[in-house]
Amino acid sequence: MTDMNNTQFFETPVENTISVSDILKEVYEALQEKGYNAVNQIVGYIMSGDPTYITCHKNARSLIIKAERDELVEELLKHYISTKEL
Repeated sequence: MTDMNNTQFFETPVENTISVSDILKEVYEALQEKGYNAVNQIVGYIMSGDPTYITCHKNARSLIIKAERDELVEELLKHYISTKEL
């Protein structure tokens, strides 16, 4: 039985945060490894919100749902603009 007169401490596990760019990179690689057209699959997911466009291979589906779809589009657009001379 615990002593109810003392403050009890517990630690919550810190969730590892992963950047949106890292999520896209890992999901892209997982799709490529499974032989899918990674660009088409990611676009399908972004447009529909249906996670079944993304393989479960290497935990890619769980990874991609950690980011909001608008964050994925934003990251893709930032990368595109940074690599182009406008």
